[in-house]
Amino acid sequence: MPPFTPVILLSCWGQRLVEYVIPLYLDQTAMSELTQLVVFRLDEERYALRLDVVERIVQAAEVTPLPNAPTIVLGLIDLEGRVLPVLNVRRRFRLPEREIGPADQFLIAQTERRTVVLAVDEAEGVIERSPSEIVGAAQIVPGLGQIQGVIKLDDGLVLIHDLESFLSLDEARSLNEAMSQEVAHET
Repeated sequence: MPPFTPVILLSCWGQRLVEYVIPLYLDQTAMSELTQLVVFRLDEERYALRLDVVERIVQAAEVTPLPNAPTIVLGLIDLEGRVLPVLNVRRRFRLPEREIGPADQFLIAQTERRTVVLAVDEAEGVIERSPSEIVGAAQIVPGLGQIQGVIKLDDGLVLIHDLESFLSLDEARSLNEAMSQEVAHET
């Protein structure tokens, strides 16, 4: 079974887009014993988010700049009537920056405060691991703010991203203000 089920969508311009719907695993016993992670790639590095915070993965689209937003915010997209901030994961992890291309993907995820979009090169799939296979960030280097832990796969390491700490309190406040100004400007 492929890690994601492709669903064909049509955009308002008639372009064919592919959206990946993440299958839900219904085996409650397995779910309580395993941690499910969505693995994505930025350049040659792999990262993961817990499956329960990922809403879906869509093809990348044009991002509208958001004036007065923190530098970590690339801009906004309109996803089915929801205006969502696109976060620059490359900048946060100090990777070389590049323009978002048509082959890139947006990973739509939910924090406690808002739904956000992460611009990623490619979503690789869903993996399941026992909690004992995950090395906590504090065991490696204390104070790794955006990393929850690391898992070892046969072909390398995957850093588990902590989405809740992606934005600092100041960045979150600045984003709220910028989005409020944008909404006020549009009305």
